[in-house]
Amino acid sequence: MFLIRKNNLRYMKLNPIFFLVTFFLLFNFNSNSSESRAVLSVGNENAKVTVKVFSSLTCPHCANFHKKVILKVKSDKKLSSVVKIEHVGFPLDLAALNAEKILYCFKNEEKRLKLLTHLYDEQDNWASGSDINDINESLKKISKKFETNNIKVENCLKDEKIEDEVLEISLNAQKKFKIKSTPTIFINNKMYRGKHDFQEFKKALEELL
Repeated sequence: MFLIRKNNLRYMKLNPIFFLVTFFLLFNFNSNSSESRAVLSVGNENAKVTVKVFSSLTCPHCANFHKKVILKVKSDKKLSSVVKIEHVGFPLDLAALNAEKILYCFKNEEKRLKLLTHLYDEQDNWASGSDINDINESLKKISKKFETNNIKVENCLKDEKIEDEVLEISLNAQKKFKIKSTPTIFINNKMYRGKHDFQEFKKALEELL
């Protein structure tokens, strides 16, 4: 169970190092969270290749990798049938955390993928709000395009259990995979260190098929 709640987080100085160190000092770990809905999984569950992308939704490099690499893998007829893609939320600030909470609330994985893509497409707009309240309002407007129940979206932002689960996933990822920056990409649990370029990434995937 996490000890700090949303009201406390709102007043943090949220640079990435402070954010993660604070969580390490004050939160307990639960290693049995691999099946969490905080992980967006798209593709064949029995796929030979699994790509894990640890991302913060306010990270421009994460947006670039998603749009220029991940979406192309998803649309490639050969790769899409044999590669499973997992987006693992690794929020480095409160804005990214709240965006992950809204993403979590959508049940259909394809709809969640579309929302994830839209959040990245609109990142420069919603993530540049003057304060967290302004950012939350922008996130709610974006979510309306995918969910007509405004009360549900509002409840997602207030839900402490969702917040705990999203943070737990990122902390366990930090512990297991030693994540130092975003995006960090793993292919079958081996860190990908190549260029964030579709052709080079495709080649790395094909070597495993």
